[in-house]
Amino acid sequence: MALDNVVSPKWLHEHLEDVQVVIVDCRFALSAPQQGQEQYQAGHIPGAYYLDLNEDLSSPVQTHGGRHPLPKISQLGAKLSQMGITPDTLVVAYDDSRQAFASRLWWLLRYLGHTSVAVLDGGFAAYQTHYPVTTDMPAVRSGEFQETTIPEQIVDIQAVKTYKDQPDVVVVDSRAYERYIGNHEPIDPVAGHIPGAVNYPWQAVTNEQGFLLTPSGLQAHYADLNRADEVIVYCGSGVTACVNLLALEIAGIKGGKLYAGSWSDWCSYALDDNMEAQVQ
Repeated sequence: MALDNVVSPKWLHEHLEDVQVVIVDCRFALSAPQQGQEQYQAGHIPGAYYLDLNEDLSSPVQTHGGRHPLPKISQLGAKLSQMGITPDTLVVAYDDSRQAFASRLWWLLRYLGHTSVAVLDGGFAAYQTHYPVTTDMPAVRSGEFQETTIPEQIVDIQAVKTYKDQPDVVVVDSRAYERYIGNHEPIDPVAGHIPGAVNYPWQAVTNEQGFLLTPSGLQAHYADLNRADEVIVYCGSGVTACVNLLALEIAGIKGGKLYAGSWSDWCSYALDDNMEAQVQ
């Protein structure tokens, strides 16, 4: 039942009663971690479950590994099973942040071998504009989520250091341009970017309403990446990089890899070892 990574509000509304569709609300605010849960309780798409970026889609922060390390797979798998997710389930993720957090779940599911997953184009706002929402909480269901990690979809800092200068590899920095060039760094202790990385800000693949560019528009956006045999994508902490990975998939550029620790992981070693960081 897998679609092409994106569903419209109209399609989702027409399939709310489909037992093979599970909806997941991923709304979150980095500056106010409780906000997403509060928004969900105040109103969500009928039948939607909630997953929290910090509590469900990440694990606790360590010395290295970045600000949003990948979650413990067994714990996430148990929650997904309680949503009734089986190998035949289409999971639809949404947020209100231009796919920033929905894409994290999209990527995680694919990393766990569940390719039947899509994001809601335009997010919660696009749905709410046309269709009613609810405060009713969905029941716990019985599913058998089967996770099989696909290690080829992820790289660590050693792999980035090894491959970043090879001519057939492109490293993509997904952060805003001002952070990429080191003029503004509001979160991490070191400014700049991984040497050799090119900048494709994650917000450039959607419009201000959160609708993704068309496949042809995304193909044009990423035209310079067609030369690469391998694309490694990072951001600040491995979250918004997933928006670029989603958009690359839609554009037909397959096999993009996530540097899950991202810049916050790179920084942690830079502080320890005076690792190279580039500022332009």
